[in-house]
Amino acid sequence: MPISNITVFMPSVLTLIGIPGLESVQCWIGIPFCAIYFIAMIGNSMLLITIKSESSLHEPMYIFIGMLGVTDIALATTIMPKMLGIFWFHVPEIYFDSCLLQMWLIHSFQCIESGILLAMALDRYVAICYPLRHGTIFTHQLITKIGAMVTLRAAILVAPCLVLIKCRFQFYHTTIISHSYCEHMAIVKLAAENVRVNKIYGLFVAFAVAGFDLTFITLSYIQIFITVFRLPQKKARWKALNTCIAHICVFLQFYLLAFFSFFAHRFGAHVPPYIHILFSSLYLLVPPFLNPLVYGAKTKQIHIHVVKMLCS
Repeated sequence: MPISNITVFMPSVLTLIGIPGLESVQCWIGIPFCAIYFIAMIGNSMLLITIKSESSLHEPMYIFIGMLGVTDIALATTIMPKMLGIFWFHVPEIYFDSCLLQMWLIHSFQCIESGILLAMALDRYVAICYPLRHGTIFTHQLITKIGAMVTLRAAILVAPCLVLIKCRFQFYHTTIISHSYCEHMAIVKLAAENVRVNKIYGLFVAFAVAGFDLTFITLSYIQIFITVFRLPQKKARWKALNTCIAHICVFLQFYLLAFFSFFAHRFGAHVPPYIHILFSSLYLLVPPFLNPLVYGAKTKQIHIHVVKMLCS
């Protein structure tokens, strides 16, 4: 690809414009975004405090919920301060290296969240299909290893995206990013050089993570439903399914939002840019906001302990 006459060589600072087309009302858009962020922080913090303080909740299912809460807090905090800086304080500039770091953290936390959802599905599969072996399989040592593997997988898979941008590109068409945070494709599109390798690798990571995790989550729940509907008593079936409802809700909202954002960004040529940006921003903020609400409402043990903590 030939380099155009008007290019910028290795920019040190980039500019995030926020939500293109809605710059005049961004200060108002920041209010619900900020509310969602603070509710997410409070909800996930309460969830973590409850799980840590109650010894009865030191079981695999609740430990994974705690891991999800930590990831949600980290993900929302990675994007929200800078986003509010753009919306409210008109500080759109960000150092190039800081932008790459934010991109790496965002996509790493997304991969980690997907991996934790897979681990939770496998936990429910063993707990329902092999209840007598659940305690010996899902030990605290195994949970620690799963957490480390999920984190390592995300860091290793996303790191080449950062390296490919940093090492391959020297010339950029512009330093203005039409986004409210540093997203992989938004940065790649700035380059005035051949971006095919970056696009292919980005698609590979997205489909590798989502494909692997979705396949095993789906297989786990197929086996769970087969086992549950073979139970002779209706009460036993409902009790077994009730332990999965919260996870199914969280899993569906995470992947439905992810797929909508992914396909709209790449194939929604006729969709206004501000719709893309709004949905991609909500995709990162809604799961941290909804997850503690879903687990607080649908998981009886957590609900009881949270109410008890609030009353005391």
